[in-house]
Amino acid sequence: MHDARGSQKDAYALILEAIDSHVYKPGDRLVESELAERFGVSRTPIREALQRLETQSLLTRDGRSLIVASLDHSQLSELYVVRGELEGLAARLAAQHATPEEIKVLRDLMAADAKLVSDPNAMSRANRRFHKQIHLASHNRFLVRQLDLVHRSMALLATTSIAAEGRGHQTLQEHEAIVAAIEAGDGDAAYQALRDHISEAFVTRLKLDAQAVEAAE
Repeated sequence: MHDARGSQKDAYALILEAIDSHVYKPGDRLVESELAERFGVSRTPIREALQRLETQSLLTRDGRSLIVASLDHSQLSELYVVRGELEGLAARLAAQHATPEEIKVLRDLMAADAKLVSDPNAMSRANRRFHKQIHLASHNRFLVRQLDLVHRSMALLATTSIAAEGRGHQTLQEHEAIVAAIEAGDGDAAYQALRDHISEAFVTRLKLDAQAVEAAE
């Protein structure tokens, strides 16, 4: 027998992944019939998934249509403030609780990421994996849950800050400082290193947004 709940979860995950990977970008209209055909899922779980995404503010109404939401300047600033604090806390807790195996995974990820620095999209995906590993190394399920929500909202950003010239190499250097602090068990340094990393990413994004506005004028 077909499990409707499983279909709903699958439809939600499929649409969310499509938004996260920028198949659907802010402002794009999502149509039930087109999504059902694209993902091979019936319209009922697609409809339920869209309602869930709208409740989470990832989709918004444009008349009768649902479109992928976008973040204005104030919302972007608010998101980065929350992200910086929560990511910093995750790094602080990881410095206290990360196992040697978890630290090795972080170092292995960094070594692999160094080969992706010329590919912004691949580097962006790798960056998300790196941050997720720090979240898990915090060993705090409630913090991980909140960070998942924050990173879900990050999917509403049309571009990755890593695409900026030189940002890929800078990201690797910042990751090294974060992991070194976690490995040393220095919670304060880990917190600050990750806060600085998020701050630099925010500055880069603001510059990219300013350039995009200038180019459109």
